[in-house]
Amino acid sequence: MRTDLIRKTALTAAGLAFTGGAIAGPVTAAYAMSDAKPTTQTQDRKSGERQLGVRYEAQPNFYYCGPAAARNALSVQGKDISVDAMAKEMGTTEAGTNSINDITPVLNKETGKNNAYHSVEISTPKADDKQTDQLRADIVKTVDDGRAVVANIAGTTTDTDGGIHSFEGGHYISVVGYRDNGTTVTIADSADPNTASYEVTVEHLADWIATRGYATS
Repeated sequence: MRTDLIRKTALTAAGLAFTGGAIAGPVTAAYAMSDAKPTTQTQDRKSGERQLGVRYEAQPNFYYCGPAAARNALSVQGKDISVDAMAKEMGTTEAGTNSINDITPVLNKETGKNNAYHSVEISTPKADDKQTDQLRADIVKTVDDGRAVVANIAGTTTDTDGGIHSFEGGHYISVVGYRDNGTTVTIADSADPNTASYEVTVEHLADWIATRGYATS
């Protein structure tokens, strides 16, 4: 895997001040810690569908999306880990977290297995069918293993309800469930507790990840 490309593209922000997973724009109350209900409640597996229970927390500032996404992802395993501790391990600064390669080792450490997660790159500006199919398979496998995927995304996408989610400077999210055999996936997003959970098609997610990467089983 060309980890140097993930790092390079994660630091590219198309003229915006914050990169690599820091949210562009001013800090607002929306980024405060939240008492919101878990993003998803059920852990019952249905045919072609599984949703993991998340003890959701919003990120406390504009640049902690990497640690917060990892924290929300690890919560599906019953873990409650300080975002400050993870930020220190990831090397997170006000410029964000450099790349998914800084998050994957922390997920492995906290999961307790060196090979629980690995990083996957989507290096192209837009995901092709093979990359999208791989992402779908990775999400299904990871969620079926009882873990969440963490993805480094950039740009704008539309969820299945028509909501717009825009992170031109880069952001990190957790993928905590799927339905229709992975055609649609559930996102836990630490940026705003008012939109803590939403669904996107896997095609939209793959294009959102394009030029960056994700951590998966």
